[in-house]
Amino acid sequence: MCTMIAHQAKIQGRGKHGQDWFEVREANVSYDHPYDMPLEHALNIDFVNEAQGPGARVAVELSVEAARTLVKTIEAVLAQAEQRGVLEDIPQGATR
Repeated sequence: MCTMIAHQAKIQGRGKHGQDWFEVREANVSYDHPYDMPLEHALNIDFVNEAQGPGARVAVELSVEAARTLVKTIEAVLAQAEQRGVLEDIPQGATR
């Protein structure tokens, strides 16, 4: 059964497809049938730039356990960066 659970987040980032990097503007996150992973449902994340067409996409399918581990790991890394006083978005080449 399809869950139809899907959310989109506007983000700022870069993704790699083959040898090329591209700007990532959205993350589409769903909990539904995966395309390739042998599970009935998975957490699916598509990092995309819809303005650049279907080739500007990086897709990830995760088990529930892997998704929860990833969320905890991301939070731990950001907390450590914040504790060290380096958690900020500064464009490369910008002066402080």
